[in-house]
Amino acid sequence: MATVEPDTVEDWRVFATDQTLARITQAGEDTIVTWSDGRETAYHRFFLRDNCTCSHCYLPLTREQLFEITDAPADLSVRSTAVAADGALNLVWSDGHASRYAAGWLRSHASDATSRAERHAARPQSFIWGREYADALQAFDYAEIMADDRVLWTWLGALRSAGLTQVKNVPAEHHALLAPIARISHLRETNFGRVFDVKSKPVADSAAYTSVLLPAHTDLPTRELQPGLQFLHCLVNDAVGGESIFVDGFAIGEAMRAEHPDEFATITTAPIAFWNRDDRTDYRWSAPLIALDGDDDISEVRFANFLRGPIDAPAQRMGEVYTALRLFQAMCRDPKYFIERRLGSGDMWAFDNRRVLHARRAFDPQTGARHLQGAYVDRDEINSRWRVLARELGEDV
Repeated sequence: MATVEPDTVEDWRVFATDQTLARITQAGEDTIVTWSDGRETAYHRFFLRDNCTCSHCYLPLTREQLFEITDAPADLSVRSTAVAADGALNLVWSDGHASRYAAGWLRSHASDATSRAERHAARPQSFIWGREYADALQAFDYAEIMADDRVLWTWLGALRSAGLTQVKNVPAEHHALLAPIARISHLRETNFGRVFDVKSKPVADSAAYTSVLLPAHTDLPTRELQPGLQFLHCLVNDAVGGESIFVDGFAIGEAMRAEHPDEFATITTAPIAFWNRDDRTDYRWSAPLIALDGDDDISEVRFANFLRGPIDAPAQRMGEVYTALRLFQAMCRDPKYFIERRLGSGDMWAFDNRRVLHARRAFDPQTGARHLQGAYVDRDEINSRWRVLARELGEDV
């Protein structure tokens, strides 16, 4: 069968490595690459075939995969290998198809334990914080975010890593928060609107629209997917009280994991119901208060006690669920986890709503006006914009 040698489609990303392919061998279903630093990586035949980016397997216009691995012969094998002049690995398969893999791509996707550990360590890391972080809280200037892509990228990076930032000098005008959001992406609209007004209302459909104390919570835990990032812009804040409090839910989760492992195991597995109902809508969702990802890292916190429904758990587990819930709530009240600030006109909070719990002290509406406007943007939009800006700015992420 004739060898097919189509053009290779380049990824949007750039994969670089200082290492070269020193030796290529075959072992059963694997192609073994020995690198110039002595590391060995085994690449399964189906993994390599699945990731061929030739123009027959990959759509050049969109850089999306056309090939489906089920179309590879069950007995597919490597017929020949060669290291090209530019350092890439060239393969010819038993069915005559040819594939090419750049050394940087192979190294970036190596499945050996050392390479995987390196990739995990190189990922942008969240850092957890408590009250001690208050003095280091990053503040950004509205005009600089609007004018400078590097400042925008840095702001989004701070949001990704710390989950909490402040933006100063936002015009104290209705819907002014939409301008920096437009520099990121589109809004996440909810039943509260594209932009919601946080102020005391005569007929309120949320505790946020009263003057009472709001305990630490995430917004809309009643949704299957909570909004990712929340923006709260202060138009006026003349009332006595109403200070903003923020709590890093990741910090509480990690403290529970280290100091109360049994309660941590419960809080990450026992579903808790949250309800948000009025005369027009009825939202309900149940999930553990803390979600873990595939690496056992904390990925999400979900909690608003004023929206919590009755606990639905087996009778023999009810005690442990309440023990874990009481501990979590008590830790959310501990001032050592607080960052507390009073917003002034033109200030805006931007924070990860699936990580950072926020609270508000009660205020007296008779002493002055207090009016904030809020909006949501999903995490995916922040992450996508940050990555694209990194490409444009030449940052290696």
